[in-house]
Amino acid sequence: MTKLDLITIGRSSVDLYGAQIGGRLEDMGSFDKYIGGSPTNIACGTARLGLKSAVITAVGDEHMGRFVTEQLAREGVNTDGVKVDPERLTALVLLGIRDQEQFPLIFYRENCADMGLTVDDIDPAFIQSARAVVATGTHLSHPQVEAATIKALDIARAAGLQTALDIDYRPNLWGVAGHGDGENRFVASDAVTTKLQSTLHLFDLIVGTEEEFHIAGGTTDTIAALRAVRAVSGATLVCKRGADGAVAFVGEIPDSLDEGAAGPGFPIEVFNVLGAGDGFMSGLLKGWLDGEDWPTALKYANACGAFAVSRHGCTPAYPSWDELQFFFARGIKRPDLRNDAELEQVHWATNRSGDWSSVKTFAFDHRLQLEEMQGYTLEKGAAFKELCLAAAMKVQDGKPGYGILCDNRIGRSALHQASGTGLWIGRPTELPGSRPIAFEPELGEDLGNLREWARENVVKLLVFCHPDDDDKTSKMQIARVKRLFTAARRNGLEFLLEIIPSKVGPVDDHTSAVLIQSFYDAGVYPDWWKLEPFKTDAAWTNAVAAIERNDPRTRGIVVLGLDAPEAELAASFALAARQPLVKGFAVGRTIFGDAARAWLKGEMADDAAITQMVGRYTRLCNIWDKARADARLNEE
Repeated sequence: MTKLDLITIGRSSVDLYGAQIGGRLEDMGSFDKYIGGSPTNIACGTARLGLKSAVITAVGDEHMGRFVTEQLAREGVNTDGVKVDPERLTALVLLGIRDQEQFPLIFYRENCADMGLTVDDIDPAFIQSARAVVATGTHLSHPQVEAATIKALDIARAAGLQTALDIDYRPNLWGVAGHGDGENRFVASDAVTTKLQSTLHLFDLIVGTEEEFHIAGGTTDTIAALRAVRAVSGATLVCKRGADGAVAFVGEIPDSLDEGAAGPGFPIEVFNVLGAGDGFMSGLLKGWLDGEDWPTALKYANACGAFAVSRHGCTPAYPSWDELQFFFARGIKRPDLRNDAELEQVHWATNRSGDWSSVKTFAFDHRLQLEEMQGYTLEKGAAFKELCLAAAMKVQDGKPGYGILCDNRIGRSALHQASGTGLWIGRPTELPGSRPIAFEPELGEDLGNLREWARENVVKLLVFCHPDDDDKTSKMQIARVKRLFTAARRNGLEFLLEIIPSKVGPVDDHTSAVLIQSFYDAGVYPDWWKLEPFKTDAAWTNAVAAIERNDPRTRGIVVLGLDAPEAELAASFALAARQPLVKGFAVGRTIFGDAARAWLKGEMADDAAITQMVGRYTRLCNIWDKARADARLNEE
């Protein structure tokens, strides 16, 4: 039985996309970093659509190579076929968006890692584990990688797999255009045509633009080019026609492109054509491998291409399967899809990486409470937070489902050490105790310093609010929350909103639910909610209903501790664990309070402090796990 739906083979790179739109590539001042390379994009795009995808490529044994491999894993792509080359560097591409017609790019691929693939890197068993192999034209441009690609295709055909080719013609990667001509999509070349035609018989599906079929067919007459390809290949030919959609030809090529099988198109604003073909190919492969008819497969392809054309970047622009279905059901509300708030929320929520179905969090982001303790200095506070991290790491011990809350003002060293450990990391932004909410000065007046945050940091904001707040206070707080939420999204950071109404006024079973609705009404869609430990099932039911009614794709809820003793927390956990949307807890002083007071006064050694915190954190984790297990047992 196969374990993969498809394997792509060929280019991989790090794409550095100019962040300034409308300027020359020469004038770009900053870049956004994405995964890239046509086969790599297609592997990610099909994985987002629910296919089990893999890629055969190579990366360098360096930071960018690890970025590519790790990002592939985050996208759900199998990386068994990714070779790590100790001699070569990962390919790099610089790209820009000049206007609706010009998209300059420079390929840095001189002896890059993926051009080091050899026939020895092609594992027959791995190829045979898939239903299809997808090649791209660039890796037919050099004898060594061509041989590796042909070997993979020969194995696939011998095993009865489907094979597909994205012509993916880049003249400068074939050596028929200069380094500064990366944007050019067509330069006639008899040598390239001859090379392509020698391989076209190996494919069941061949996909390209009109210009790409021109190079494959050896003529700029599109119908004649398609017929030339048909003369050497029985593959289904899919010709992309830009704004006019695409057509598929199964048999003989008719006299007009309009006579081919077509799917519905989607009239959207062109923002960025780079990577649109890979998005199109991802949708087409989804339909093809699912056995859909060509109009349906082309519908998927056209829609995925439309998403790519409307957004920044290649892989980041591609839709999830849920997003695609949402788009089909709802339709186009505005042609600039990247500015469609409802659609972008679905895109964001269905493409987040990481499994956080459980988040047991040690919260030591406290600032004011620590600063008020006897013996505190900034240096000692920072050192103590490193002990907190050490305790958290001992409890985590490499296992999933654990997290920390840590600040940058006192806990900077611990915060930075936590990066890359596999911990869920929340980072506070509020000025402690502020009401109306005020932000930590480190964020900057315009919140622009969020651009300096590690991408794995979750923006956490605590708001003391209540439904009985006066109109001025309520509007001010909601506006500031919306401002931070918007800034977090702009910087690709998840957002956690914590609300504590009990510190402001009396609460009942509806208080938090009313507050939750008020934030959704303002357009704030937290990835996470951090809520008080409610005392009744009704309060939990109302809060959960308010969240799921507005955002069925939310990450979930963590329940806070409020410095409660363990026995009280156990009771609150038992109630919260009945709600599947509650993913865990975020508890702080119950774990570290006694250790902090003793350690800051010099009455407790480092090891003793860590041991005490490990014991308390472990007990809380066990209490939560038991509460969750009991809740599931009761459901059954």
